[in-house]
Amino acid sequence: MMNFKQRELGQTLFDKLKQQFPELELVGFSEGPEDPSDILVNVIMPDDEDREIAVRELAAEISTDILMDHGYLIIISSASRKEKIPA
Repeated sequence: MMNFKQRELGQTLFDKLKQQFPELELVGFSEGPEDPSDILVNVIMPDDEDREIAVRELAAEISTDILMDHGYLIIISSASRKEKIPA
């Protein structure tokens, strides 16, 4: 089960990505399929393949920092608009 700190770190990851890639949309958070202590930040990725690659590269850097600083694996996962929870 996701704790407050994991959700906070997931939101931090998304917020940092959103600063550089304003077209990103947050779908939500979920536990990793292999390890429930891993957190997936589900986002709608850019349509442009080069931008998607850039998002994934930046996310990897931020995720590594989070893992080293806090001990939590927080990663992004591509989602579709159908999965988006209405606000």
